[in-house]
Amino acid sequence: MTKNPHPPKIMDRRFFLYGAAGMGMTLAATRSYGQQFDPSTGQQVFGAAEAGRAPDVGTYQVDPNADQRRNLSSFRSRHWSEFFPDLGVGVILADVNSKALHYWSGDQSVYRVYPCSIPVSEELTKRGKTEVVRKAQAPSWTPTADMRRRNPDLPVRVEGGSPDNPLGPYGLYLAWPAYLIHGTHDTRKIGRRSSSGCYGLFNEHITELYGMAEVGTKVAVF
Repeated sequence: MTKNPHPPKIMDRRFFLYGAAGMGMTLAATRSYGQQFDPSTGQQVFGAAEAGRAPDVGTYQVDPNADQRRNLSSFRSRHWSEFFPDLGVGVILADVNSKALHYWSGDQSVYRVYPCSIPVSEELTKRGKTEVVRKAQAPSWTPTADMRRRNPDLPVRVEGGSPDNPLGPYGLYLAWPAYLIHGTHDTRKIGRRSSSGCYGLFNEHITELYGMAEVGTKVAVF
């Protein structure tokens, strides 16, 4: 029997989280834009921000003409006990490979897993253990000195709620300076290498997580 030279593609459940229709519209929209580079990371991006919107909205680091199967990653089920001896007030695991964020409440009555964006390069990826040290509604955005060195036109600070602020409605600040878990207006970044070090969630997901995660929640990035 002759083997099929084009076996069917196997798609994991991430496909269903993002939606085929949304991806199709994204790809169609980006074909009309030319090549450009993310001023904060130096990575090639596709798409363009709409007038008056946050600078990252509409841009992402995935070639729309590339094999889209490369955007999918094998999802791994993980457990907080692999990283911490106890839950404390709660645990967040950020799985870089699976592009997923896991949350357990302190009493284990709540478990959530959210797709997330991850840093664009290993150089920008900080791994290890930390914790949530502050929570903020409508967090202000302060580009790091390194970002502003790469792009002197970046503002020193953008207040929360501004259309130029890319952090979404809520932010969880980690003990590592300048690292957050936050929302994003650009849902096309979710599930992709598209940040300068932070972990972005759909706005409805960060809204839920913000209401559950307490200051002191343990965090492991791996």
